[in-house]
Amino acid sequence: MPRALPARRISRHRLMLHRPPPRRSVSQPVRTSDLVLALLGVVLLGGFALLAAYALTSGMLVP
Repeated sequence: MPRALPARRISRHRLMLHRPPPRRSVSQPVRTSDLVLALLGVVLLGGFALLAAYALTSGMLVP
């Protein structure tokens, strides 16, 4: 039974070189602004959670 594909590899034009991804040996330091934004997000989410808990326990949905 003949093979469907030839045994040898077919040459392709414009072959791309295989380049490994660049390695980062030193990690970048965390910026202070990222920490401030993360803390602000946590505080806002906590505030909304407390406000929702107060509204549900007091029986009023709109103050």
